Amino acid sequence: MNKVAAEIIAGLIPHKQTRNRWRGILRFGLINALRLKHQIRSNNERPAHYLAVCVIAKNEGPYFKEWLDWHISQGVEKFYVYDNESTDETTEVLKPYIEKGIVDYTFFPGYRRQLAAYDDCFRRHRFHTRWLAFIDMDEFILPLKDSSIPEYLRDLEEFPVVEVNWLCYGSSGQKKKMPGGVMQRFRRHSLPDHPLNRHVKSIVDPRRVYCMTGCHEAARINGKAADSHGQRVRISWKDRSPQHDIIRINHYAVKSLEEFQEKKGRGRASGKARTVEEEYFNRFDLNDLPDSSTPNP
Repeated sequence: MNKVAAEIIAGLIPHKQTRNRWRGILRFGLINALRLKHQIRSNNERPAHYLAVCVIAKNEGPYFKEWLDWHISQGVEKFYVYDNESTDETTEVLKPYIEKGIVDYTFFPGYRRQLAAYDDCFRRHRFHTRWLAFIDMDEFILPLKDSSIPEYLRDLEEFPVVEVNWLCYGSSGQKKKMPGGVMQRFRRHSLPDHPLNRHVKSIVDPRRVYCMTGCHEAARINGKAADSHGQRVRISWKDRSPQHDIIRINHYAVKSLEEFQEKKGRGRASGKARTVEEEYFNRFDLNDLPDSSTPNP
């Protein structure tokens, strides 16, 4: 079923979570859903990895090494990288990770390709990993109570989806791009209860999820999603208070003004807009509190 029809039909459902789930199922297709259930029942393949990450990126070459190394240090074993027509040094930076088998690289051209990349990742890698996280290049998963992300996830294996909140970081007043990593340079973030921090990203069991309904939520085959405290989600993330005490996602949406302007010039892989507006910078340039919990490399 095409996206427009799925939106119309799902829009008739009043409950937000149910509506979003059916939006994904309808977009995935009812016949495809039945086929997938049969495929899952008949597949006994043991996942090669416990935790993998899927990401689509465009001209993020300068940021890839830090982003990969951070998540490797936190227990990610595999990265499914979809390159949305990068023209910078992305392939050169990724080459050693590809050669080591850490990165699976796919050139993925076109406009509005984020969900298509996610769909392709499910199609190709659904049975290859126990958990699959869908995050962006400006997002860093940070476990606070556990030594790694897998250690955190092992207590949540009953759930098909775990939703982790953002903590939004601003520019720290920096106008120019300076040497150093993102996590080192930007050390101020929003107030924890800022509405933007209600946003979540999903870590999913790919055997229990049809697809992503967008960049935040997944359409579950069965079971309930969990919040970061391991409690069943009963209301939409838009209506929940952010949780940052056990695990969170540091979201460096703007970085310095110069880097934001570069981001604006190259557009977005999600396709929501061909350029990122100045209003976006003002909205996300949140520097209310100093960072006291992110390691400073």
